[in-house]
Amino acid sequence: MNNAELVSRLEADRTLAVVRAPGIADAAELCRALVAGGITGVELTYTTPGLLEHVAKAAGTAADHGAVVGVGTVMTADQARAAIDAGAAFLVTPGIRPEVASVAAAAGVPFALGAMTPTEVAMALDLGSAVVKIFPARTLGAAYLKDLQGPYPGVKLLPSGGISAGNAGEFLAAGALAVCCGTAVVPPDVVAAGDWTDITARASAFTGALR
Repeated sequence: MNNAELVSRLEADRTLAVVRAPGIADAAELCRALVAGGITGVELTYTTPGLLEHVAKAAGTAADHGAVVGVGTVMTADQARAAIDAGAAFLVTPGIRPEVASVAAAAGVPFALGAMTPTEVAMALDLGSAVVKIFPARTLGAAYLKDLQGPYPGVKLLPSGGISAGNAGEFLAAGALAVCCGTAVVPPDVVAAGDWTDITARASAFTGALR
């Protein structure tokens, strides 16, 4: 996957599922459940125990379930390399992480660096971020995204943190390329329990609200 393909995927789905859980019953089935609900971009995070095994399983079965699997909360160069080796199609960071950007760029893997201030947005763009993750989105509000497009026209923004079916439309209307969905779609206990029917229903409801 390259930058253009990641942007196209996010633009089509209008959302990216961010999974933070104490465990994942079956990463391949999780991806299948999300795809069935209309979400094909899946970010598994380093805050989940055994992350690399889950990534390897999800990425290794991608041809079957159809999801594109990336890794989030990547903080170090070593974590970036391990995630890529496990099969991550893209990387996401919570803040500006130059070492992660360097590893991903060298491997030809697209990445989204996290930013909050206009200065951090500029840094993310300078480092080659395909999309800039704006975090914490709920705290900053949807209008902040519109403000950022003044000095950065055409910037591709991915708000994360506190996004729900009720407010996602506001962020998209303010110019977001897509929005991250977390516990609203993939509650930690539901993911750990492997209730895939519930996950699909949540994903369907969320994507339905984006139309």
